[in-house]
Amino acid sequence: MSSDTTPIRPSDATLASIAARGVATPAYDRSRVTPGIVHFGVGGFHRGHMAMVLDDLHAQGLAMDWGIVGAGLLPGDAAMRDALAAQDHLYSLVLKHPDGSRDRRIIGSIVDYRFGPDDPGALVALMASPEIRIVSLTVTEGGYNVNPVTGEFVADEPSIAADAAAIREGRDPSTVFGYVVEALRRRRAEGTTPFTLQSCDNIAGNGRVARTMFCAFARLVDPELADWIERSVAFPNAMVDRITPVTTDADRAELREQAGVDDAWPVVAEPFFQWVLEDAFVDGRPPYEEARVQVVDDVVPYEHMKLRLLNASHQGLAYFGTLAGHTYAHEAMADADIAAYLRRYMDEEGTPSLDPVPGIDLDAYKDTLIERFANPEIRDTLARLGAESSDRIPKWLVPVILDNLASGAPVEVSAAICASWARYDEAVDEQGDPITVVDRFADELKRVAATQAEDPLAFVRLEQFFGDLATRDAFTTPYLAALASLHERGAQETVRRLAAHEAL
Repeated sequence: MSSDTTPIRPSDATLASIAARGVATPAYDRSRVTPGIVHFGVGGFHRGHMAMVLDDLHAQGLAMDWGIVGAGLLPGDAAMRDALAAQDHLYSLVLKHPDGSRDRRIIGSIVDYRFGPDDPGALVALMASPEIRIVSLTVTEGGYNVNPVTGEFVADEPSIAADAAAIREGRDPSTVFGYVVEALRRRRAEGTTPFTLQSCDNIAGNGRVARTMFCAFARLVDPELADWIERSVAFPNAMVDRITPVTTDADRAELREQAGVDDAWPVVAEPFFQWVLEDAFVDGRPPYEEARVQVVDDVVPYEHMKLRLLNASHQGLAYFGTLAGHTYAHEAMADADIAAYLRRYMDEEGTPSLDPVPGIDLDAYKDTLIERFANPEIRDTLARLGAESSDRIPKWLVPVILDNLASGAPVEVSAAICASWARYDEAVDEQGDPITVVDRFADELKRVAATQAEDPLAFVRLEQFFGDLATRDAFTTPYLAALASLHERGAQETVRRLAAHEAL
């Protein structure tokens, strides 16, 4: 490689050189951007979504006092700290179009990163300072410490109990609950306006869930503090949508070879972007609507649309696709039967469970979903889509089933998706090769799935995930038919019959 094409590491000093290679760079003076947001969970999704939006605003000369300070608490977050610090907190965002073309840009909205264990007191002090007006979260569905059956906070989880005790005793926090509540405790004591806690996670009613969980933790520390948080802190609901697969070494290599950028941790994403946000903030907000964000009074219709059409369909793709021998989403979607069966779910079961969605053409939206799933450039793995299913199926698919049972709408395809999860968690594919089940309840799920030959309803008797569905004939009849077909005919023939509306 000649000297003029040597890959360049992103930094404030190298932006002009990177721009000369055809990569878009921040069109603003980063030194003017000051912190206004602390964000926990700086992964690909945050950097391809919220951080991109702030970068878009900065490029318009807006929201310059809303820069992002990333925050991480888990041991693995130290790697993100180091990658960003070496690049002046700049990183590359690469949008992968289905035709193989790329849009590449450098994002500059993250101005700092704090790894909590390095200096817990400094991170709490930052969050307690008046300049921070939003604390935002992408801590995954499982990060909210919710009992999947009761919806209540799991107060006796050891790290939670220890963190509540630490705050009561004046010691440093260690969990996101502890950091947020301790910072709010200090703001209350100092008479500082509280920040807005803004969830960006894929959870139905994510703001409502965040309010319930963080207030429950605060109640373990100080009931009066919890009451103040409930009265004074805003928890806006949001619906967020963009596929951001895990960054691979091949992504890094492509960026080096095609664009001459040597980025330690770039983000790759699909071109599609959607963010619908409730306008409920306690101390101001960036003008999100100037950067393609839909700011609305009620997020619920949009949220249900996304969770019940996109996310539930991802579950339908993950298990059947894996059992049929595929590795990537686009490979599975190349199977016309899988594509047709997913569209059948969307049309016949997902859509009937929805209320009207203002301003959205649902048929066009579903067409877009099929196109997105089939994008060969994203290389989204079925293993990723099938991970942490115990957090996902109860939130995304079970509500569809319950609503359709109540209204008399069909549940055959939804029941088949549940059966495919049960078959997947037997942890062996149709060739006898192992399936790695990634789930915090993996051991229990695999143990129960192993008993299905003797009790075909064993899996759906797990009430913490399925409620009382095992007692409802309208669900168990198609569920048992699908599970038997998966065992006797295999995934390929089962999905073909579902796509063709044939009996299982």
